[in-house]
Amino acid sequence: MSIVAILVLLAVAWSALAVGQIPNPFRARPSQARLWRRAFPSASKRQIGEFLALFADAFSLRAAETQKFRPDDQLLGVYRTMHPAKWIPESKEVERLAKQLRSRYGVALADIWDERMTLGALFAHVQQKKRSAR
Repeated sequence: MSIVAILVLLAVAWSALAVGQIPNPFRARPSQARLWRRAFPSASKRQIGEFLALFADAFSLRAAETQKFRPDDQLLGVYRTMHPAKWIPESKEVERLAKQLRSRYGVALADIWDERMTLGALFAHVQQKKRSAR
């Protein structure tokens, strides 16, 4: 087998392993569950977990690693960490997130969007929408 073929196989294997992993700056963090509970004491662990799982699904991340995101992590910051060469988002992740937020929680991301929006601010909108629906 030629060296080129081996390198191609290694590159394919490496990319297959990297799919779904959260970006390095976040991966090194311990669980941020305590920060979420402190920021949203009236929300249950299940509600926070479901929200973070929805976020992970939209960004094609492993749900098991979502506890490493903090409420003050910016959506575009996460996107740019995953796609450092792209300054203007292709928005497939953001579009998928918007669709999932609308169908699951009735939240229209376009109506509340801000470039500096954090995961915590988005979760607060979700919680507010749930309270107003009661």
